[in-house]
Amino acid sequence: MNPNISSPNFNVILVEPKYGGNIGAVARVMMNFDQKNLYLVNPPTLNDECYTRAMHATNIIENAQIYPSFQAATEKIDFLVATSSIENLNDKKHLRNPLTLDQFTQTIYDVQGTIGLCFGREDYGLFNTEIAACDIMVKIPTSTAYPSLNLSHAVTIMLYSLFNHHYQPIHPQRKMGNIEKQKLQEYFIKLLVTIDYPEHKKENTEILFKRLIGRAMPSTWEYHTLMGVFSRTIDQLNQEKKTKSFEY
Repeated sequence: MNPNISSPNFNVILVEPKYGGNIGAVARVMMNFDQKNLYLVNPPTLNDECYTRAMHATNIIENAQIYPSFQAATEKIDFLVATSSIENLNDKKHLRNPLTLDQFTQTIYDVQGTIGLCFGREDYGLFNTEIAACDIMVKIPTSTAYPSLNLSHAVTIMLYSLFNHHYQPIHPQRKMGNIEKQKLQEYFIKLLVTIDYPEHKKENTEILFKRLIGRAMPSTWEYHTLMGVFSRTIDQLNQEKKTKSFEY
């Protein structure tokens, strides 16, 4: 993530996770997506499996804040986000009316302060009282045949979505401009002429190439590579034509 871009302070809150391995997997994912604040509510023993699955993210495990209850973990959080696989799309019942993950990632960066991302128990999720304490609920779209995600998978998808929405390369590639685009098209037309491409197909093929390049949006490096290929190909074909004409 571009370090020059500001980001809210996210906190991953695991509520009564049952398995140390899941906690380790969550820590690893957090490191993948530049998150470091892990809150654990009444966790199991952080065993060898936990540290093994954390891989190089053991520092996140060691610095995790442990709380005896959901209330204790969240009392200083400014904005709480519940996650659940169960929804109730009913205007009169607001408890489990969720935002989609896309809606959430589009708006959450406008929130000021600390944000708690709450993930429930592997076998039950969050209790209704815990969801009611949250400001919003988010549901990750899944198959209705089996909607429940593994804990670490759910954290992965949410953190990826947040990271991807806000991600900008530190050294973005410059896209080719209009002059370069016209030059590329010009050389493609020269290539068609050089290979004696059928006249009745040329116009459609030129348009096809133009649309293809428009969709691809090549970088300047890619543009120069293509130009080099076109130029060398045209020169070589023209040389072969001259050689053949001398032979005759």
